[in-house]
Amino acid sequence: MGALSIRQVEKTYAGNVRILKGINIEIEAGEFLILVGPSGCGKSTLLGMIAGLDTPTAGSIHIGERDVTHLPSKDRDIAMVFQSYALYPNMNVAQNIAFGLEIRKVPKAERDATVQRVAQMLQLGHLLDRKPAQLSGGQRQRVAMGRALARNPRLFLFDEPLSNLDAKLRVEMRAEIKLLHQRTRTTTVYVTHDQVEAMTLGDRIAVMKDGVVQQFGTPEDIYARPANRFVAEFIGSPVMNIVSAAQGANAPTAAGLPLPTTDGQQAALRANGCASILYGLRPEHLSLADSGVPGRLAIVEPTGPDTYATVETALGMLTARVPGTLHAQAGESVHLRWQPQHAHLFDARTEARVA
Repeated sequence: MGALSIRQVEKTYAGNVRILKGINIEIEAGEFLILVGPSGCGKSTLLGMIAGLDTPTAGSIHIGERDVTHLPSKDRDIAMVFQSYALYPNMNVAQNIAFGLEIRKVPKAERDATVQRVAQMLQLGHLLDRKPAQLSGGQRQRVAMGRALARNPRLFLFDEPLSNLDAKLRVEMRAEIKLLHQRTRTTTVYVTHDQVEAMTLGDRIAVMKDGVVQQFGTPEDIYARPANRFVAEFIGSPVMNIVSAAQGANAPTAAGLPLPTTDGQQAALRANGCASILYGLRPEHLSLADSGVPGRLAIVEPTGPDTYATVETALGMLTARVPGTLHAQAGESVHLRWQPQHAHLFDARTEARVA
């Protein structure tokens, strides 16, 4: 059994509203699990059940060997970091970090040593006498993390901890959380709607939609082989290009243009009996060339290391991620080219991955 096992968990509220629909997830000790998905997908509800803040309608949750499905939060050996920090405004940083230890009657000498250890780890030593109102957003979040760390729990739970921070602080705190996990190797569950956070932090990612785990795997698996159209478009920025196509005798076609496929992709399409497909291409796999699919450059978006080029074609608007600076202007005629092995093929009826 893993460090965290979620088995056939369901949640139904009054009026027969199903929020979670048979969730199955298992991770090993020391892994960093990301629950990611759009608002309303059920990820925070699931985190609340792991935390003991809510109870499943069906199914079970195990932390290690223990079935904690109906245990109160205080008996689960967990620590949670909230989006709102949830610091006590009348206490200084040291008191906030030590509060949970004090409640559990930990001796003062041990509390003080723990506060010093955690403060050193999170670079909070110079802030221990300050109140939360005197801290920046990033510092408050570090204090919230410090309070969780002081517990030395079996499981860390993070509920969208960076969503209140500005873009620069989010990047900095993301690195802090990554370093913290590398130091402690505490099993962690982290909820976010931000796919960049998911890809950079997680050992495993559960992509959720409408109370269902659409795909569970490593960041590399999910990016390289998305299980369906939703995952393909949700993970990755800029979003994957999707072209609706009909399966021809030798290749899919769209707007009268053949879309290149490999022999293996063709075999998969035949085996699945796909009459119509969705043909997906990541922007980084499209390049501007002297020949290929003709189009007109509609939008040029320089980002520094890359340029996003949106091209109007007979296949629709397609976005290419071009390395460096693109020396071209909107309105110019261009061609797009790609290698067939980079295409992602989905059944248009089910939107499930075929090849």
